[in-house]
Amino acid sequence: MNLSLSHFEASLLFALITSLVFGVVTKKTDKERLQYGLQTFGYFVLALFGIAWVMKLGHG
Repeated sequence: MNLSLSHFEASLLFALITSLVFGVVTKKTDKERLQYGLQTFGYFVLALFGIAWVMKLGHG
């Protein structure tokens, strides 16, 4: 099996898995876990686009 991900896809996969772990490890109730996991995933995606935008400006 050959798994080939683009940099964007790998970054989203990392964000998803990390957000899931953060939610499960840091919160006590299922509702808090879901909310925190979604919030963390959103922050990761925002950071991903923000950093990509800065890199695009830097490279012209």
